[in-house]
Amino acid sequence: MGLNVEQSERRACAVIKVSGDVDLYSSPDLRATLVKTIPKTQCETVAVDLSEVAYMDSSGVATLVEGLQRSQKQKKRFCLLAPANAVMKVLHLARLDTVFDIRAAL
Repeated sequence: MGLNVEQSERRACAVIKVSGDVDLYSSPDLRATLVKTIPKTQCETVAVDLSEVAYMDSSGVATLVEGLQRSQKQKKRFCLLAPANAVMKVLHLARLDTVFDIRAAL
């Protein structure tokens, strides 16, 4: 399954909706969207909607960590929205489920 990344704004929040598989080959697409969105948005919060991600490997996790770090440098909040079970398992194994602000919805 390929990767689809869409960016929009809701409730004064920049939302990056991700669907498909986030792996070594597709994570650069997510990274590019994060790198572009974080410094340009006027929103205080950047949210990555992971509800439709079927698979994520360590490169996807590294991309999310980079997004968190970039957001912190820009003094913006960074959260993950409704991560699918497969994503939560990876975040838990990496012990990042307590590092990220994980929300069920905005």
